[in-house]
Amino acid sequence: MNNLTIGFIGNPNCGKTTLFNAYTGADLKVANWPGVTVEKVEGSFEYKGQKIHLVDLPGTYSLTSYTMEEIISRNFILSDEVDVIINVIDAGALERSLYLTLQLLELNKPVVIALNMMDIIEKRGLEIDMHRLPEMLGIPVIPVSARKRRGLDSLIHAAIHHKDAPIDPLIHEHKETSKHRHDHHKEYTMVYSDDIEDKIDIIIEALDKQYHDVKDKRWVAIKELERDNEIIEKYPLDLPFLKDDHSSLIINEKYDFIGEVIDEVLVHRERTDVFTEKVDKVLTNKWAGIPIFLLIMAVVFFLTFTVGDFIKGYFEMFIDLISKAADDALIYIRAGDTLRSLVVDGIIAGVGTIITFMPNILILFLCLALLEDSGYMARVAYIMEGIMSKMGLSGKAFIPMLLGFGCTVPAIMASRSLEDRRDRLKVMLVTPFMSCNARLTIYILFAEMFFSDKAMIIAYSMYLIGIIVAIITSFIIHIFDKGHTVNYLLIELPEYKLPDAHTVAIYVFEKVKDYLEKAGTTIFLATIIIWLILNFGPGGLVSDMSESFGAYIGRFLVPVFTPIGLGFWQVVVALIAGISAKEVVVSSMAVLFGVVNASSPAGMALFSSSLMSIGFESLNAFCLMVFCLLYIPCAATLATIKKESGSWSWTIVCAGFQLFVAWIVTFIVYQLGLFLI
Repeated sequence: MNNLTIGFIGNPNCGKTTLFNAYTGADLKVANWPGVTVEKVEGSFEYKGQKIHLVDLPGTYSLTSYTMEEIISRNFILSDEVDVIINVIDAGALERSLYLTLQLLELNKPVVIALNMMDIIEKRGLEIDMHRLPEMLGIPVIPVSARKRRGLDSLIHAAIHHKDAPIDPLIHEHKETSKHRHDHHKEYTMVYSDDIEDKIDIIIEALDKQYHDVKDKRWVAIKELERDNEIIEKYPLDLPFLKDDHSSLIINEKYDFIGEVIDEVLVHRERTDVFTEKVDKVLTNKWAGIPIFLLIMAVVFFLTFTVGDFIKGYFEMFIDLISKAADDALIYIRAGDTLRSLVVDGIIAGVGTIITFMPNILILFLCLALLEDSGYMARVAYIMEGIMSKMGLSGKAFIPMLLGFGCTVPAIMASRSLEDRRDRLKVMLVTPFMSCNARLTIYILFAEMFFSDKAMIIAYSMYLIGIIVAIITSFIIHIFDKGHTVNYLLIELPEYKLPDAHTVAIYVFEKVKDYLEKAGTTIFLATIIIWLILNFGPGGLVSDMSESFGAYIGRFLVPVFTPIGLGFWQVVVALIAGISAKEVVVSSMAVLFGVVNASSPAGMALFSSSLMSIGFESLNAFCLMVFCLLYIPCAATLATIKKESGSWSWTIVCAGFQLFVAWIVTFIVYQLGLFLI
């Protein structure tokens, strides 16, 4: 059985990942905004006895590479690994999409077009001439709907049969007749002006003489004219006209041809999506856009607390039953007090507390998934671009920052979409200030214990503080980083659509699964370690935690934390443990104070009274939330920063900088709170 490797390539947000999922059954994250795929993803399936190997490539607008994502896509397409290229095109953005198509056709490799999102075209009352389009391009064009799983068999069938097929006869009717010595109109889809074609011929002749390993000579010749850095370094040529950059001429001529194609194949092109235009007049309004975003997020938090807390009550009852059943079972088998303490006061108290917050996490992810798949989150990046650029932060950087609301790890990885390395490093520095889902457990517990009716507002304020600190930090860095040019945001705003139930379900399921996996691994291990250092000291097993190793470590660091309102050894120990995963702060505190099911009403009452007995009150609780928001990110994030930056020194700088900022901001909050109180 021969394997066929197919590469999916297309513009960001064209539906590649949805199509990939439809074929392979993979549960990759899909969202209605650019930048979802940050590296190539592979999968396979069988079609009529043949094994098909699929590769989903990061979105790109061109084969002229600037960002890390574009480089990944270009290198794979140019390699010998791919047998057939499937160019996924958003039918609603045909003019923009065809620019990449023309570049792919110049590679002289088998290309098939998957014309996706045809339902949007139909909704807008547009029509695409499916006979004329493949005639003008010389390749198969297959209409598909990745979301509704239509046309999938036809697309793969076309890819298999087009692998070794010659280019179809081209039927062009150009406005001007070429006088070039070669009749390229029968050979190539894209034919340039006579002047450009003459230069291409000269370059190809020079390549034949100097380099015998060039496979795609026409494509290389065009890239020589565009002064593509990678190509001119690999194949330097000494030709007088190559001193000039012909890229603007080539781009203009490509778009002239695309204009001819659009005129012939797109019917009723003057029609637009009226609904999207009307909604955008409000949601992307210069003055109303940001307040509306803040209002929408406030509604999200209202639902996270009200609906989430209602469901959470049942989880608390379940954890109570588990705790009691485990304790009874251990007593029945006559287990020692140490083992009972480890299981009930350590594992169940720590992990159980985290699990009870799952409904709140689920509601938050559900809301974010609906906003993403509807197309709104792309607008958020757009309306924030003005503020970002004025503060010295690239407008594109707000996309990774938005991802940080879910998890900092993929947010750091998304920094690959930035062209400038300094921008990427800056994003790695400030993105951890965006409040990830792991911190939500801390906000919910301490806000409900100490702020009662204002719990939702207090938790919501943490997200706003994170955004403000990230912006101010970027502005300060920009002051010292003089001479650095800000790269402004160029983003495709997708049309609004009803969220797809399957896509939303995948997103929420993956997030909840990750949360539970963390509870069963990282948090489980951290809870055991915390229990051990709190129940053992220099003399062995201790009955009083104040004599444990944990207490010694905490007391040593208390002077550093006292000026910020966190001068309690128990809090210090929990914060150190929280570096493994932010949820561990909550589970550690539950173990430290011996509270089982700390999120239940009875548990919170016992927890808050225990905290207040050592002098920990509402101001201290607020300071704890602020510090947890801003201090060293989790171990997984630090590992990702190391991987993406390629530098241990920068990873250490990031961790130290975030710890410093957390201490300064919390110090200001605490001292201001003392003054006002």
